[in-house]
Amino acid sequence: MASMQKENRLALFLALCLLLLPLHTLPLQAEETATQKSTEVGTPAAATMAGEEGIASYYAKRYNGRKTHSGARYRPEGLTAASPDLPLGCRVRVINLESGEEVLVTINDRCRRKKTPFIDLSRAAAKKLGFLGNGTARVRIIPLDDDESLRLSCSK
Repeated sequence: MASMQKENRLALFLALCLLLLPLHTLPLQAEETATQKSTEVGTPAAATMAGEEGIASYYAKRYNGRKTHSGARYRPEGLTAASPDLPLGCRVRVINLESGEEVLVTINDRCRRKKTPFIDLSRAAAKKLGFLGNGTARVRIIPLDDDESLRLSCSK
């Protein structure tokens, strides 16, 4: 009789937990979908269209030949970049705010999140922007639409 009561209590406890579990996760799911919608490349939000000011750095030499998040090997002579937020395969215009130099790169890797907008460039991209010896530079990061990136890459 005592074991039957323990089994009933356990079953009642598990049923109650299963009922309350979906209520606990609802706010988290709502926040997740809201942030996904705001970071899409094709959204007409003013911040996305004008880009964001942030800090750019470049990969250290020790990463040469290592696999990126997309599966491709990192090549320092390629025009690629790592971003914590932008989707893989996205084309991005990066403009050095001090020199005015700009470069088009493809996001193929992830880097750690920082408080300010941040992008980690290949060594060739950093050289084109003119900060290869300095380590970092203030830049404007502008994600491009598919149509715009095709038009710009075909015109050069």
